[in-house]
Amino acid sequence: MKKKVNSFYKSTAWLKCRLLILERDHYLCQPCLRAERITTANTVHHIKPLEDFPDLALSDDNLESICPTCHNQEHPEKGRRKPEKAKKRLATVLKSPANPIEF
Repeated sequence: MKKKVNSFYKSTAWLKCRLLILERDHYLCQPCLRAERITTANTVHHIKPLEDFPDLALSDDNLESICPTCHNQEHPEKGRRKPEKAKKRLATVLKSPANPIEF
């Protein structure tokens, strides 16, 4: 199924539809707009998942422009990599005397 979905996202029909949705939404993230924030969008999100509702794949009622942050919140299971443990940061503190004040 995953291979089928990947080929869909490379199809001419999807690429044209994606561009129309981004233009329709003026390249603005719709979830951010609902939260009264203005954020540019570069992704088109299927509101009802493509895997579960393939018949709605190109339905503009099921598509919205979305920013990467909101899209990652919608799909936490698609994280690119496992979170790394926080690395300890070492900071070097430098102390220097103040410049003398001349009058």
